[in-house]
Amino acid sequence: MTAKPDPLVRRHPRGGIYFDDFIVGHLYEHPLRRTVTQMDNMLFSNMTLNPQPLHIDRHFCETETEWGQPLMNSLFTLGLMIGIQVADMTVGTTIANLGMTDVKFPHPLFEGDTVHVTTEVLGKRESNSRPGAGIVEFLHRAYNQNDKLVAECHRQVFMRLRPR
Repeated sequence: MTAKPDPLVRRHPRGGIYFDDFIVGHLYEHPLRRTVTQMDNMLFSNMTLNPQPLHIDRHFCETETEWGQPLMNSLFTLGLMIGIQVADMTVGTTIANLGMTDVKFPHPLFEGDTVHVTTEVLGKRESNSRPGAGIVEFLHRAYNQNDKLVAECHRQVFMRLRPR
């Protein structure tokens, strides 16, 4: 089931959805897509001090790996997957990320691939310790241009309730 814009959903001025308006089982197909580049891979790997040749050494990848080309850094892929959904769902309504579990990369992502993302709402509950907040569990999935699943993770997010 794909969620359609609901005129009754009151969004945060920045565009995020409040805790109250998430419906368990809804699947959001995010409109933002992004083609990943060699520069993304080089910058991210170097900024995080990751010298893994699988990401930064094309000759190594062509001559010594089964892939024949650099793999996108998996933590970049994870960050991109989470980032793509922000403007569509959580900007202005997230208090904090509580955790990410079951992170998987079932198919490699390569330079030049175009990523698109879905988010399913798996569950939600109001906070026992903080009035005005709740916890939402999302399942994020990222796909390449051929609809191959390249990443997924469960994410627990501390979210604002709609102002009363």
